[in-house]
Amino acid sequence: MIKLHKKYINWWKKKFNLSDYSMLWLTFIKGLIIGFLIYHFLSI
Repeated sequence: MIKLHKKYINWWKKKFNLSDYSMLWLTFIKGLIIGFLIYHFLSI
C-alpha cells in the first residue's frame, strides 16, 4: 500500500511539475479547506 501511494504521489508531482515543497503546501491548504468545511457543516 505504501509503495502504491508513493508511486501515485510521484505521478502527480511529475504531471504538474511540482517540487516536494510545493506538494507540502498543497496538502496543507487542502487540509485547511477540508477542516473548514467539516467545521462549517458540523457546527450547526
